[in-house]
Amino acid sequence: MKLLKKFSQAAILATTFGLSGAAMADELNLDALLKTLEQGQVAQTAENKAREAEFVAKRNEQDAALRKLTSDRNAQLTRSERLETSFEENEIKLQNLSDTLSKRMGTLKELFGVLQQVSGDASNKFQTSVVSAEIAGRSAFMDEMAAKMGSSSKLASIEDIEKVWFELQREMTEQGKVSRYNAEVIVAGGEKVNKEVLRVGAFNLIADGKYLTFNPVTNTISELTRQPVARYQTSAADLQAANSGVVDFALDPTGGSILGLLVQAPNTEEQVHQGGSVGYVILATGVIALLIALERFISLMLMSAKIRRQLKDTTPREDNPLGRVMKVKDQYPDVAYDTLELKLSEAILREMPKITRNLTLIKIISVVAPLLGLLGTVTGMINTFQAITLFGTGDPKLMAGGISQALVTTVLGLVVAIPTVFLYTLLNTRSRNLLLILQEQSAGIIAERSEKGA
Repeated sequence: MKLLKKFSQAAILATTFGLSGAAMADELNLDALLKTLEQGQVAQTAENKAREAEFVAKRNEQDAALRKLTSDRNAQLTRSERLETSFEENEIKLQNLSDTLSKRMGTLKELFGVLQQVSGDASNKFQTSVVSAEIAGRSAFMDEMAAKMGSSSKLASIEDIEKVWFELQREMTEQGKVSRYNAEVIVAGGEKVNKEVLRVGAFNLIADGKYLTFNPVTNTISELTRQPVARYQTSAADLQAANSGVVDFALDPTGGSILGLLVQAPNTEEQVHQGGSVGYVILATGVIALLIALERFISLMLMSAKIRRQLKDTTPREDNPLGRVMKVKDQYPDVAYDTLELKLSEAILREMPKITRNLTLIKIISVVAPLLGLLGTVTGMINTFQAITLFGTGDPKLMAGGISQALVTTVLGLVVAIPTVFLYTLLNTRSRNLLLILQEQSAGIIAERSEKGA
């Protein structure tokens, strides 16, 4: 009991000391906090004053800048008013001067207008003329002259007008000349080669017997990638090789347009290829017919020669149909003439296949070739109409080109059929003549046997 009492007193005493220590610690922390706040307030007050001073200084600077800008704006407004006044005065002066210039020019204004039009037209003409391939720089002068005449502030001098007249006169003069000069020519491989170029007026350019084309944009001369047919190239080579006299030559009055269209036209070989597979079949049958006809012609010619020799000889030979037919008479010397007639007819019929061999095939080819051509035409027209269905009829070249290709097979069929008919007729006539000789001699043999029997 005494121990419990002493422990209670000790605990109360310890609690009292703990509370007193905590109160003393709190009092020390509050003082430090107060002191810190006081110091911070002092520092913030100093910073605020510095910022206020800075703001005041900047505001003064902005006020000064505003006053300066306002002054500049007023100065610019004043200058703008002055310039507007000056512009109006200058417009009035310019109008007065223009009126004075128009009055002083009088009819010269019409002259300069015509000069401008002539210069522009001449420039376009010079650009496309092959004369410019030899004489360059004319188009640039004409363009400058047209621009000068289009400006009302510049007048043409006498020298300018005379030069325009001179260039026009030179163009007309050069159109009637055949000129030779050396120039770089772009050949088919793209390489530039220095060649002697022959200029035929303002129409054509040729070199080494080939036609050339002039590009006014790049001012270059190049060979046509596709030359016209051989007869035109031959005339070009003859003209270039000639030194005097008259040479036949085909001129292109358009300066190359007709020649460009001419070289686009397909040649015979290309037209044949346009016929396609049907065209190739037609040509193959034509070749077969030609070979058969050639073989038959040679065979009948040799056979005819042997028969003519046999007619002059009374001894029958085995190397010709007539000799083999005449040999029947010797094989049956004692039979009646009617039996001999049958034997001779049999011999003639035996020789007939050898004489008329393959003639029927030639006749069939002459009939089938046009039908094959018609077949190719029909299929080509079907393809053409299908193309029209897909792409419409806006391009006439599409229809014309398709129809042209379709008709090629018809032409090929006729080309094969017509000579084949003539060949068949000729060979058939020859074979019939030989058969008539056999029949004639057979009739003579029968008549002779009949006379002996009587």
